[in-house]
Amino acid sequence: MKRLEPVSKIMTKDLITLSLNDDLYKAEKMFKENHIHHIPIVKDEHIVGMLSLNDLKRISFLDSYDAKEIKIDNAIYDMLSIEQIMVKNPIKINSSITVKSVVEILSKNEFHALPVVENDILVGIVTTTDILKYLLTQYELDEV
Repeated sequence: MKRLEPVSKIMTKDLITLSLNDDLYKAEKMFKENHIHHIPIVKDEHIVGMLSLNDLKRISFLDSYDAKEIKIDNAIYDMLSIEQIMVKNPIKINSSITVKSVVEILSKNEFHALPVVENDILVGIVTTTDILKYLLTQYELDEV
């Protein structure tokens, strides 16, 4: 197993982001269309927050959609903004940090994604799913 692998090897670089000007309807659409659970919130390429699918679920009837995704009127989306429900000033990591260090950070906290920055500019995101996929490939390599 590669113990000092940098997170840049496993992070998602093709980012889906939102801005503070976007609304919660757009956020919900992005989560559903892209089958993701975390979206960095940016202002001029700088991370200002993280929004998770669970954040939306806590305030909405997101789980109430039927299989055909018929939308239920959700007035709460009109009353709140992304800025009000996102995690502000999330812990950020550098792309050279090791995967092991990322695992340590995630295991000690109650979140499942970390924004990756270079010179304070968002360049990626690493999630627990990325870590699990990486570990799975390492076990597969060990079996060969």
